[in-house]
Amino acid sequence: MPQAHVQPVPTGETPPAATDNDDPLLAVVLQSLDDDQAQDLVTIDLEGKSSIADFMVIASGRSTRQVAAMAQKLGEKLKANGFGNPRIEGLPAADWVLVDAGGVIVHLFRPEVRTFYNLERMWGFDGPSGAA
Repeated sequence: MPQAHVQPVPTGETPPAATDNDDPLLAVVLQSLDDDQAQDLVTIDLEGKSSIADFMVIASGRSTRQVAAMAQKLGEKLKANGFGNPRIEGLPAADWVLVDAGGVIVHLFRPEVRTFYNLERMWGFDGPSGAA
């Protein structure tokens, strides 16, 4: 069974999951988040684990303004690349924004909120610095 990529991706580098996987939707998501300097980017392969999506991407922004901007730009890039209009929830507060792009679910957090909810642990992973 494929394992999740759970190592943080340093800003400015091509996200490893974008080159390790040939899913074009995931590649657009990861590139958009990298372009917007998302922090502690984690990709979880949900294939065979959940029917909600093929991948879950979790990332942090430094502030509510950055989280909101990343979500809005991601929505624009997905539409521009022919993936339709994703559903975006949580923009008014922007502590936790969910972007539902169909095959990829994206969770964008402020660091404190991400630590509180700890989705990586909920899905059976140790977190950004742990191993699968």
